[in-house]
Amino acid sequence: MSAAGVPDIRDEIRLYLRARVALIVLVTVEEQRALEVLDAVRRDRDPASDLVTWDVAEGLASANQRQLPKAAMPPEVLSKIQELATKEPQRRDLYVLKDFHAFWERDPAVRRRLRNLAHKLVYTGSSLIVTTPVRAIPVELADDAVVVEMPLPDAAELRGELDHLIDTTRGVKSVLTTAGRGRLAQAALGLTLAQARRAFAKAIVRDEVLDDRDIDAVVAEKKAVIRESRALEFHAAEEGPDDLGGVEVLKQWLRLRERAFDDAARAFGLPAPKGIALIGIPGTGKSLTAKMIGGMWRLPLLRLDVGALFGSLVGESEERVRRALGLAETIAPCVLWIDEVEKALAAGGHDGGTSQRVFGTILTWMQEKTAPVFVVATANEIGALPPETLRRGRFDEVFFLDLPTEEERREIITVHLRKRRRDPQAFDIHQLARDTDGFVGAELEQVIVDAMYEAFNDTPPRDVTTADIARAVKRTVPLSTSQRETIEDLRAWLREGRAQSASYAAAEQAAAHQVPVQAPTLEV
Repeated sequence: MSAAGVPDIRDEIRLYLRARVALIVLVTVEEQRALEVLDAVRRDRDPASDLVTWDVAEGLASANQRQLPKAAMPPEVLSKIQELATKEPQRRDLYVLKDFHAFWERDPAVRRRLRNLAHKLVYTGSSLIVTTPVRAIPVELADDAVVVEMPLPDAAELRGELDHLIDTTRGVKSVLTTAGRGRLAQAALGLTLAQARRAFAKAIVRDEVLDDRDIDAVVAEKKAVIRESRALEFHAAEEGPDDLGGVEVLKQWLRLRERAFDDAARAFGLPAPKGIALIGIPGTGKSLTAKMIGGMWRLPLLRLDVGALFGSLVGESEERVRRALGLAETIAPCVLWIDEVEKALAAGGHDGGTSQRVFGTILTWMQEKTAPVFVVATANEIGALPPETLRRGRFDEVFFLDLPTEEERREIITVHLRKRRRDPQAFDIHQLARDTDGFVGAELEQVIVDAMYEAFNDTPPRDVTTADIARAVKRTVPLSTSQRETIEDLRAWLREGRAQSASYAAAEQAAAHQVPVQAPTLEV
């Protein structure tokens, strides 16, 4: 068992071998690591057994150096494995077919031969293992094969690889403490063993010294790898509560759970929080809140790009979402930000059911996940979501981010002035807050930026003033004017108790402070 109580991949494979499963499909991109795992399982199970591998380039090869025919093509190798296994049925060999999915996808005869072989191997001590980077298997084999997904290496395995590199690389000087080595290995979580090895080696050869600065270098390598996955983005969580104006109830909820992933919380009997849903019209601070959570809790922040999950090939979209969620679990504890979750259903049922399957995969994972991944899902249009999406059990709380009140607008304006190195006391914040009724946070930021551009382009450039910002306000039509129905629908959720106000503890208090939504004026 692993430290987290999850069965080790070796234990899982041993269990299937003891249960006489004749065909195992091992899903992984780490072929060499998979072979090392299988060789360890084989030796522990029976030191006299053999690990026989096959690929289309090299044919059959024996770990025990047995002389075997090359068997270059799939029909030949399947016939040869059947001959070897049935000739000595007492042997407990493992036969590994590399990238065999490329052959079963296009040749029904290969699928039939593979199925026949699996049926015969049940009466021998040997088993067949197919290593493949994709999970999809032919329907003909679904009843005979078990699919095992090989997880990415954990912190202990990465630490072992790091220690090995330090001990075997000539001329390297490590000034890392034991805890420092642990942090460096932790920084590599989410990488394959080969990727982590390259990141560690790059850090070693850069200046032949390993120190705390190399942690940032490894994190940078991980960001690049995660970016290549397309569906996930690694965000630097630099924002804190002071960067987000208003929403005090939401901030207090988060503060109470700031230590939720500590060992002390588990010892106290507290479960890890599952996540929150943030609903509201665009610009109310939902995305900024997700970034703020990562910074406040000092956890890695991953953004799941729902639109990038969809691929053109059959099964590709489901494969991408499984990989993305698996990567998040490997990096855990972390914050997973699913922005505009309703985009997962944007196809409206016109894509052969792919969007429903992808969305269903995400919802099932959120319900059943055991890894400490805190999900922050944002939504602009709750009407586009199935009713069961935002129910308790998937989320700890659903927060509604309403139009900011006058007091909250003062805070937001102050935050954005300070962010641009301006003294808020030099501005009439109270008047600006009164003039921006119905503005959301993003619009308040934009009017400040517009005003600064106006001041910058004066001859000569001058500093921005309250009057500049007031003129920018007058030129802006707030989004709330055109989103009146959406806001009213969201406020109805609040009144019905289906959401919690991010700004006020009681629904009645929130209703009493709601900013009136102005209907658009029609010019005659």
